[in-house]
Amino acid sequence: MTIRPIIRYPDRRLAMPARPVTAFDDGLRELAADLLDTMRAAPGIGITAPHIGVPLRLVVLELDAREGPLTYVNPIIEWTSPEMILHREGSVSMPGVNDEVQRHARVRISYQDLDGNVRSEETDGLRAVCHQHEIDQLDGMFWIQRLSRLKRERLVKKFEKMARNA
Repeated sequence: MTIRPIIRYPDRRLAMPARPVTAFDDGLRELAADLLDTMRAAPGIGITAPHIGVPLRLVVLELDAREGPLTYVNPIIEWTSPEMILHREGSVSMPGVNDEVQRHARVRISYQDLDGNVRSEETDGLRAVCHQHEIDQLDGMFWIQRLSRLKRERLVKKFEKMARNA
């Protein structure tokens, strides 16, 4: 298990759709373990393989220490509720900035586990927000694209200023 370098916005790789995982082997398990270590070190509550420059559809979440980490391979959103919620979001690839994003209140996803078994899950609240946020990233949509142009430009300027002063 290794902490890997996280690519930073505006790296082009964050805008590229990730490829489906086809090999459910020790390499995939090692990548998932590295993602977990990298996410914890960032710190964050969710991370995708594209965040570390690996263009595969793999997500690791850790929203609750008691429940532990959750791994999703090839996740897709199957259903979204008509109800919407606002939730403050950020990214390990753009640390130090966040804003409220409108998301569906509930979602149902299908995915595979690390052994390739097909599963589905219906969630609400923070987990539903995280599923949408991370699946967007797998599809090449960075979270700030969900904001108005004015808010997005403000956040980018703030991030650039923070990076210059670091």
